[in-house]
Amino acid sequence: MSAPLVLGAAAVTAACPPADAVAAIRAALRDGLDPSVDLPRQAVPLAAGQFLLMPSDGGGDRSHVGIKVATVAPANPERGLPRIQGSYLLLDAATLGVVAVLDGIALTTLRTPAVSVAAVLDRLLTGTAPLRVAVLGSGPQAHGHVATLAGALAGHRTPGPVAQLVRDPGRAAPIDGARLVQLGAPDSDDALRAADVVVCATSAREPLFDAGLITDTATVIAVGSHEPDARELPADLLARATVVVEDPGAALREAGDVVLAIADGALTAADLVPMRDVVTGAVRPDPARPLVFKSTGMSWEDLVVAEAVLTGAR
Repeated sequence: MSAPLVLGAAAVTAACPPADAVAAIRAALRDGLDPSVDLPRQAVPLAAGQFLLMPSDGGGDRSHVGIKVATVAPANPERGLPRIQGSYLLLDAATLGVVAVLDGIALTTLRTPAVSVAAVLDRLLTGTAPLRVAVLGSGPQAHGHVATLAGALAGHRTPGPVAQLVRDPGRAAPIDGARLVQLGAPDSDDALRAADVVVCATSAREPLFDAGLITDTATVIAVGSHEPDARELPADLLARATVVVEDPGAALREAGDVVLAIADGALTAADLVPMRDVVTGAVRPDPARPLVFKSTGMSWEDLVVAEAVLTGAR
């Protein structure tokens, strides 16, 4: 048996441009992949944090299976080290032999915005004006969502101004070409009112802005939390929006934005729309209401994008 292909962070990024990752996610859903049958991920407590184990067989009809082993060490940033680290094992589905080992953080950085953009792409393609984006956060996902939006919309819609909203502009990692704004300042409210797309990629545990700042035609993406007691979005926004999730079952377990909005009486479980239905056209969100996509991350997404990376690397 040949040795597995080992792909570090740079190789993962080079093998699969963001637009290709978006296309892979959409193709998998259109070809019948059902996120509701994905294998559940597990969080295993450790003294310094936790393991996150994310296995997937893609519903049992793909040529590969895979598992991501990630660690979350909350104290690491104080040491100058990454809070999240990990690796992805891609295996042949028939023999269960390891085909490739991928840098897990690079894979996550690639697939998370790809999933977001895959879920909302049809809405964004209907516009013709330059796309105005407000991004809350300064980590890899804030940067990744801007790059993925630009890549997926290239040739379809002109990029507009990007406002990067952060708590402390002096400590933020600026996004190239973005205007850096302090969250909560008047300029921040103006940026949210003007935005066609609002991306929330923070560690916040309470809502970041007032729901009234978001227009009825805006698209809001929230990726910062996968805990049921933490949220970035106000319940009032979800109450007047079409709320799209990767899978309702997963959202009800892990998506604090959803769980807490339901607890507040602003939303019901029946209101949740699976992204599979949006991508396949089974559901067409009301263009006169905000579109909210809440992601917690699921194992099938890593598998689909890892396969796309493998294809690009060969």
